[in-house]
Amino acid sequence: MDILNIEAVSQHDLNIQVEAEETAETFEENALLKAKAVMQICHEITIADDSGLVVDALDGAPGVHSARYAGEGATDADRNQKLLNALKDVPEDRRTARFVCAIAVVYPDGNCFTVRGECEGAITTTGIGTHGFGYDPLFLIPSEGKTMAQLADTVKNQISHRAKALQLLQKKFKIL
Repeated sequence: MDILNIEAVSQHDLNIQVEAEETAETFEENALLKAKAVMQICHEITIADDSGLVVDALDGAPGVHSARYAGEGATDADRNQKLLNALKDVPEDRRTARFVCAIAVVYPDGNCFTVRGECEGAITTTGIGTHGFGYDPLFLIPSEGKTMAQLADTVKNQISHRAKALQLLQKKFKIL
């Protein structure tokens, strides 16, 4: 992939098989942990991300634990059901949420930065749609009137938390 005349390669392309343990309290810190782990092996500028779902009525849960919300080995359906159970008595107007994506960039000299993209929405009472993965069937985008799982990829790739984080990253690189 070529972004801003930079050749991007995956850790798989470099035969790097390391997975940083996500022990931090924020998406930004977890993204930095991942990027630093790979950079220490390849000694090149390294980019990594961390993302998840933040639900206001649950004090930010599942948050950085989004992938592990229903326990190790849980499926998307398990996580979605746990979320619906946690929100069963929460009225529609209090089911606000956002998808968050933090992208970290780490340089071999130790300098680093992060950017953060967010996509605002609300949690539905039942899953709707078949596109996407994770919490997408429960995540309603009010401006679209659809869940993330109902959106075409072209729309999703313009409004998602990852798209917004990548746009910020691109701007940051142009400034540097």
